[in-house]
Amino acid sequence: MSGELTVRQARLSDHEAVTAFTSDTWAERRDNGDYIPQIFEEWVATDGPRQRTFVADAGDDIAGIVQFVQLSAHEAWAQGMRTNPEYRGSGVGLQLVHAGFDWAHEQGVTVARNMVFSWNVMGLGHSRASGFAPATEFRWVHPTPDATATPSRAVTGDVNAAWRFWQSSRARDRLQGLALHTDESWALAELTRDRLAAASSERDALLVVQDDAAGTEGFTFRARTYDRENADGVTETWAEYGVAGWTDAEACRDILAAVARDAARVDADRTRVLLPEDVGMVSDVAVTRTDIGDTPDFVLAADLTSDYRA
Repeated sequence: MSGELTVRQARLSDHEAVTAFTSDTWAERRDNGDYIPQIFEEWVATDGPRQRTFVADAGDDIAGIVQFVQLSAHEAWAQGMRTNPEYRGSGVGLQLVHAGFDWAHEQGVTVARNMVFSWNVMGLGHSRASGFAPATEFRWVHPTPDATATPSRAVTGDVNAAWRFWQSSRARDRLQGLALHTDESWALAELTRDRLAAASSERDALLVVQDDAAGTEGFTFRARTYDRENADGVTETWAEYGVAGWTDAEACRDILAAVARDAARVDADRTRVLLPEDVGMVSDVAVTRTDIGDTPDFVLAADLTSDYRA
């Protein structure tokens, strides 16, 4: 451990030092390890009024990193919270996060959130100690793209129907109104009607299951597609769906069939659909025998109108 720590904006020249302590963050838990070495240069290059990447500079070393992104007028997302193992216990993580809180607060943000894998006990402890509190949890579902998948009921792009369903749905209650942000991977933000309208009109990506007698039975929307290299070095196209909600197991089956068909239409190889960690919804997916993640992910939130430095 070297000199006094200074929190500052990250520079491209920090890449080697950051890579040195982030390459093997989850070597035993995840096939692809940590994403920070691959994304760091892009983060620094795209920092601007709505995004800031911070490092803790120890003089001849980098002691930690975090990035904050403003997602809306009042919401920010914290990600990439990593501490160099040589500096754990020094308070560097707290300094970095509070620098991010300060920056977000200056932008008018009132709530900052982050996501931690449920098995990442150290990350959860760090988040709680920094001022984040439990908010919600979610799980990924992975329907296989299939151009022949056929829902039993009509699938439309009706924005009004989707918005009405979402406002009174169990999914919205469980997720505190959050869904995947369309521009920032892994980030969750409050779902708005405008975002649903954009999914319908700009990307033809709103999927609403409707029944003549029962009305709206569920919905989801494709938030984005992207390419990612798998553990074998093969590039795959993923279709990512921002949130899903439904009324019962049959509606779940129709939603997942609609996703499978939509994903095939955009030439995706893999999918992931966000749903709340809810025993009813998770067991509905189990009934359909669709691949689902083994563990949930936790979302935490910090109130930036409070004295988070107290």
